[in-house]
Amino acid sequence: MIQQENNKSPYIQYYALIFIFTHWLFFCGKEAFLKFISYFFGKFGKFTIFVSMNYKETQHEFIQLWGSLGTNWGINKAMAQIHALLLSVENPISTDEIMEELKFSRSNTNLNVRALMDWGLVYKKHILGDRKEYFVAEKDMWEVAFKIIRERRRREIEPVGKELKELAGFSATTFEEKNFKLVLENITEVTEKLNSFAGTLEKLDKLNIMKWLIKS
Repeated sequence: MIQQENNKSPYIQYYALIFIFTHWLFFCGKEAFLKFISYFFGKFGKFTIFVSMNYKETQHEFIQLWGSLGTNWGINKAMAQIHALLLSVENPISTDEIMEELKFSRSNTNLNVRALMDWGLVYKKHILGDRKEYFVAEKDMWEVAFKIIRERRRREIEPVGKELKELAGFSATTFEEKNFKLVLENITEVTEKLNSFAGTLEKLDKLNIMKWLIKS
């Protein structure tokens, strides 16, 4: 009996991965996925080339890749590159170090670091005896994924859904008007389902169910 239950575990994990991947396609779009595949294989070609790269080369490529994909999940390129830099280092780094590494201005760096903190992807770190501000990135990638889902829901899906619902409430009399009203109602329905889907993921995240399904 126990053996049968253990045999089901891999299938649960596969279903959970498909669940996450399906959501990623919903929110980032097919273009983001194809862009990632195209960039990866176009840049690295063969696996042997990837293996031969050293830390700094790999870090540079990762920063460029993450930056190019950032716009697909709701942030600008500079913000994504700062996030990638913080993901690629072990110790907290200061604003000055970020500026030096990425060749960004202070204002651009400060603006995008604050934005990353608003998303919950970056945290401020205080070092005893040092007055500078240091920053670290959230490195639990499942946590990062759920935070991105939560922010995109709050910033995009919920406001759009509310506006669409208001628009669909107009009084239609002619055949053309009724058809347009039906289109708006259908779009509103899909948006509400996406919002509900994202809400379900958030609840699973809070209960750590999704992480348990995937990591167990």
